[in-house]
Amino acid sequence: MLIVSARVPAERRLAATLYAYAFLTDLVLLYPVYALLFADTGLSVGQISSLFVLWSAAGILLEVPSGAWADAVSRRLLLCLAPLLAAAGFALWVLVPSYPAFAVGFLLWGAGGALRSGALEALVWTELDRLGAAGRYARLTGRAKTAELLGVVAAMGLAAPVLALGGYPAVGAASVAACLAAAAVATRFPEHRAPEPAGATQPCAAQPDPDEPGWWASLRGGLAEARADRSVRAALLLVPAVAAVWGGLDEYTPLLARDTGIPAAGVPLLLLLVWAGTTVGGLLAPAGERLTDRGFAALLAGAALALAVGALLRHPAGFVLVGVAFAAFQLATVLADVRLQARISGPDRATVTSVAGMATDLTIIGVYAAYGVVAGAAGNAVAFAVAVLPYLLLAGRLAIRRPDRRVLANRSLPDNSGVS
Repeated sequence: MLIVSARVPAERRLAATLYAYAFLTDLVLLYPVYALLFADTGLSVGQISSLFVLWSAAGILLEVPSGAWADAVSRRLLLCLAPLLAAAGFALWVLVPSYPAFAVGFLLWGAGGALRSGALEALVWTELDRLGAAGRYARLTGRAKTAELLGVVAAMGLAAPVLALGGYPAVGAASVAACLAAAAVATRFPEHRAPEPAGATQPCAAQPDPDEPGWWASLRGGLAEARADRSVRAALLLVPAVAAVWGGLDEYTPLLARDTGIPAAGVPLLLLLVWAGTTVGGLLAPAGERLTDRGFAALLAGAALALAVGALLRHPAGFVLVGVAFAAFQLATVLADVRLQARISGPDRATVTSVAGMATDLTIIGVYAAYGVVAGAAGNAVAFAVAVLPYLLLAGRLAIRRPDRRVLANRSLPDNSGVS
């Protein structure tokens, strides 16, 4: 009881910090209007597309190196720097709107996302594990995903009135302010990289411990663990296999909604069903963390079928099924991350997690390309239906896979840290 009583305040502080950081990181009022800013500045569609490529490329190239940096130096330091880079990029956009400024801004934004990815998951898991509460990782990350979505929804709701009052400079200033607030919140993350007295923390700009491995050693160590440990490798590959397809399809849901024949003004209402489903999926993580491989397979298969049927109905009512599918996919994505964190045993946790993030980003690019080909030939509804086929194959593979002995052993832990 004494151990439980001592750890509860620390857990609550970690959870509150995580939720606030997740919300503020996505409270970017430029989200729904930055394409308009680019067009109003005179950029062509081709130039805007090239900016998106730069954005993706920056994240992919820096994903794994930043994870290794987080393992070698300070994960909290990177969580502080990430929103500051984004803030600098947004400030450039509204102060000197031009193609070069937009390009630099996207590079900074992509770099900030890479710094955050891997470092955040590794810090949260490590702190929970130190408190003997690793089994609560699914609950915290699921709720953090919901906080991110609420941040986006709030940004979408605030963008219109702020734009009407002060134009793009006001929207940019609000976005910069949210990023600065996120950086301030990040200083509240606890970080214990080595045994320390209770309550001890490191400053945001903590210097690397001379006993810790350097950046290159962290990179090699994380990659070596992913390569040598079959269980880690399988869990790592599961993350992009689950997250990439529906993550890519999310960008095309407005087109799918429009094809139902609903008036343009009604499209946002259908998208609310998708947002609601995604939010519920994150909140269901604690209930799903004990799924067996067959249960996980059933979750993926059910989500794939719901999405295909909902899309092929070509009717607004079909978006109820689309929302259900996105709820299940969000839940599966959180659980895939939980499985990966549960299997990593070495010190280079952020590096391994970043490899999974990079693989997801690369796979999403493939999803974009494939979707364009199928949708161009057969329409959006068919493209959605075809896109779920990999989930059915993955579900079949999981259904016949032998259980992981490590996970079976973890199921006996009282803190519910086994997830499979």
